[in-house]
Amino acid sequence: MSPNLTLWGRANSANVQKTLWALEELGLPYTHKLVGGAHGGLDEPDYRAMNPNGLVPTLQDGELTVWESHATLRYLAASYGENTLWPSDPRERAMVDQWTDWTATTFQPGWIAVFWLLVRTPPEQRDDKAIAAALAKTVAALRILDANLAERDYVAGDRLSYADIATGVALYRWFTMDIDRPAMPGVENWYRRLQERPAFRKAVMVSYDELVARLAF
Repeated sequence: MSPNLTLWGRANSANVQKTLWALEELGLPYTHKLVGGAHGGLDEPDYRAMNPNGLVPTLQDGELTVWESHATLRYLAASYGENTLWPSDPRERAMVDQWTDWTATTFQPGWIAVFWLLVRTPPEQRDDKAIAAALAKTVAALRILDANLAERDYVAGDRLSYADIATGVALYRWFTMDIDRPAMPGVENWYRRLQERPAFRKAVMVSYDELVARLAF
């Protein structure tokens, strides 16, 4: 199947970065159209016709349109990443799905809350109690991940999968935010491995200065 891929979304959105990372990891040709944030366009009728939520990312492949970041990951992995990002063995793939869904339900709500409360919120509006609660929730999730990574190189096994993309997109922000981070050797070693990947550096290690102290963007 020959791809005809267009990604819609701003490059400093963590959810867009998941799709970008997958596209780069798979070496797929694509067009990137900047919308959202400073670029605007999310309320335009043409965009809403593709994505009625008015959010990013939105991925098009020919006549197919997919939104929700983890849905785009699964689509790209299944279509273009068999035996790389997409394990062919259902048992292996179950582990990938397990950690991808855990990211959505357990890990991402915590770290996104930290980022919003500490980075996106202007200093005079910050709530120290809420920041502490979000940090505690994030650290608790990361301890689960750290224990898992003590036994393997990647989230769901010994090679990169779309679970690493769903989860690992948080790491650049986590390790560059001005917070106290407890030592977690499994997560730290995993982060070093991800930084060796050109696709991770290109898609994820992107400045978020534009987002600092900006609740509306």
